[in-house]
Amino acid sequence: MANIYKNAGFNLANTNLTTIYTVPTNRTAIVKSIQINNDDSSAIQTEIFFTDSSASQTYKIYHKDLAADTTDNGVVAPLVLESADILKIQVATANKIEGVVSYLEIFDEKSA
Repeated sequence: MANIYKNAGFNLANTNLTTIYTVPTNRTAIVKSIQINNDDSSAIQTEIFFTDSSASQTYKIYHKDLAADTTDNGVVAPLVLESADILKIQVATANKIEGVVSYLEIFDEKSA
């Protein structure tokens, strides 16, 4: 199967820890960027996590008070995720943060 370039948009309607992307079975994903936009007139605390499913462990990879009316990238370098790994985001204010995850899904022939 071919490699697939994709994106996944998100608009956070609440302050819960929210899944924004889960790597499908038999795939590896390389996350190029996580563009986060604060559409509010004040800074909003924003955190991004990833769950390493093979280790059953969740790691915080981004924590910032995102300034008013700004956009930031939640990763500073490509992030490699394996099958079933999960990207999650949590914000302090609902209905103000939106964005897009841009990634490459690679078919894992060894797992198929």
